[in-house]
Amino acid sequence: MYIAMNRFKVVIGLEGEFEEVWRGRDSRLSDVPGFLEFRLLRGKSSVEEGYALFSSHTTWHSEDDFINWTKSEHFRTAHRNAADNKRLYWGPPQFEGFAVVPGI
Repeated sequence: MYIAMNRFKVVIGLEGEFEEVWRGRDSRLSDVPGFLEFRLLRGKSSVEEGYALFSSHTTWHSEDDFINWTKSEHFRTAHRNAADNKRLYWGPPQFEGFAVVPGI
C-alpha cells in the first residue's frame, strides 16, 4: 500500500475558497486502477505567518498505481486549472510519498 500526500499552505481568509476548489474538482480517482481512498485534511493555522495548513491524502494499492495515475489523462484533467488558483497558496505544495510498512 502507498500513501501520497501534498501539503498546502493556504492564505488566511481563503480557506473556504480552497475547499470549494477541491469540492468542485472532477478528479475521477474512483475510475483509476489501484486507487483506494481520498481525504482533504485541514490542519492548524499559523496566523503569524499568514497561512492555514491543508493536506491532500490519497491511498493506493501500490506506488506503481500512484505513478501510473500521475502519467494519465485523469491526472492531467484533474490538474488542468491548478494555476488559476495560485493566489490561494502561500507557496508551492510539498509532496510526500510513503510506503506502508507491512505487518505493523
